[in-house]
Amino acid sequence: MIVSFVVYENGIRVPDVSFENLYESTIQPNRMVWIGLCDPEEAELQQIAKRFKLHELAVQDAMHGGQRPKVEEYGDMIFVVMDLLEMDEQKKVNKGEASFFAGPNFVISVRRNSKFGFADVRARCEREPHMLRLGPGFVLYALMDAVVDRYFPVLTSLEDQMEEQESRVFLSTACRKSIQALFTLKQDTNRLRHSVAEIAESTGRMHGPRAHPICVRCADYFRDVADHLFRIQTATENIRESINTVIQVNLSLITIDESDITKKLASWAAIFAVVAAYAGIWGMNFEDMPELKWPYGYGVALAIIFVTCLYLYRRFKRKGWL
Repeated sequence: MIVSFVVYENGIRVPDVSFENLYESTIQPNRMVWIGLCDPEEAELQQIAKRFKLHELAVQDAMHGGQRPKVEEYGDMIFVVMDLLEMDEQKKVNKGEASFFAGPNFVISVRRNSKFGFADVRARCEREPHMLRLGPGFVLYALMDAVVDRYFPVLTSLEDQMEEQESRVFLSTACRKSIQALFTLKQDTNRLRHSVAEIAESTGRMHGPRAHPICVRCADYFRDVADHLFRIQTATENIRESINTVIQVNLSLITIDESDITKKLASWAAIFAVVAAYAGIWGMNFEDMPELKWPYGYGVALAIIFVTCLYLYRRFKRKGWL
């Protein structure tokens, strides 16, 4: 679906331009077209691709989705794919996809599986007509910057969840649930990490001496996007390390608990083994056993068993086994 289409001349919106006349508007000097699409049908995207002479490989990527984040150059056009990450009410990371086509006089954005559009980006750009005069490069920067800015709330949520898990690691009695929550958090963190790492590497081609002509006038702004991506990438690495540490601590606590249980069982087993040993010895029915007919034998036997068990109990208690 075509969400919006606007023509700008020297950074100022041109009113009352029909969709049929969009391409003709780009032929005029100092004009630029900005088209936004959301989950478009193939016919819609093909129609726009034909008018603006988009490269067929880039169109296929935008149509089918599921692409890794990347920056590709096709002659005088640059094609960017980025993941759209959003945190839902259950604190799960949902992933959509955004594809941006930027040519000498047009920008086309295609988003899929995302409820957040780019209307705020358009409003921001229109408030800065002097920046819009820089052309499609600035619009591409603004779109990429908006996507990266939406990573920060996801990152903050993951950090909050990590802190919550760290605070519960020594208090939680449901270790299995804690480990499951940590692995879910690790999956979401990896999703953010993969989304950032691949596009961070690609943005290096958008600033510097080998920058694409569309990006040259806005190289400093693309460098700022790369810096934000690097910060997020570093933070996600820290979260992953913390998750691994907390998982190891959880497993160590489980091992310690199991060891304590084993010690308790071994201690009680030793105590009852003494009882069984004494009872087994005195329970043998030989005719010539000493003290067999002694009137105090039963009481003395119980006393010896009791004292021995009490001695063992106190020894195990002193060592912390009981």
